[in-house]
Amino acid sequence: MVRQGKFITFEGCEGSGKTTQSKRLFDHLKALSPETGIDVLWTREPGGSYGAEEIRSLLVKGDVQRWAPSTEALLMFAARDDHWKTCIAPALAAGTWVICDRFADSSYAYQGYGKGVSLDFLNVLYKYTVGTMRPDRTYLCDVPVDVGLTRANARMSTHHTKEDRFEGLGRAFHESVRNGFLTLSTQETDRFCVLDGTLAPDVIAIHIWQDIKCLMSPIVRG
Repeated sequence: MVRQGKFITFEGCEGSGKTTQSKRLFDHLKALSPETGIDVLWTREPGGSYGAEEIRSLLVKGDVQRWAPSTEALLMFAARDDHWKTCIAPALAAGTWVICDRFADSSYAYQGYGKGVSLDFLNVLYKYTVGTMRPDRTYLCDVPVDVGLTRANARMSTHHTKEDRFEGLGRAFHESVRNGFLTLSTQETDRFCVLDGTLAPDVIAIHIWQDIKCLMSPIVRG
């Protein structure tokens, strides 16, 4: 019988360092795979599957007012539905550990707390896309809004990306998003691990690894 894989998500505001840390954890687990026997997959949202990546371009590019908040939420969950059914759920069922850069908590923080979409409405969307499954662990990389936006703007300048739609929203919006993430973390303290995103990346990675070992069998801890 194949044991269900672990589902690990990384959340945070723009420029929080979550993508960096999610990829570092993936690389670490991948390197240890011959020893631990753990297969690992890195993915992201919005995106992560062919259909979801098509929808991603509609969400992260263009004018900041391109979509009404409820439309944006529906697009996010449409992408998530394809991602979950074609990528995440099959991988978990096969025993693979899935590391996801953003998941549903981002929808609650951005479209819910940030843009005022009803949380009850988002709960319904979650139920009909993901069901009752929750991540085994969620790492919330928390940074002050000014720090995060400065990092995000520097990254966009360096990589010349056009995926800047959310970064273009005002500071008040991003403060609401940050507060939303922190509120979510207090509601599921057994799932969330809140990290100080202003610490050095190496230090954050050590904190994450110490926690990840708690999800692993004693035989493969190291």
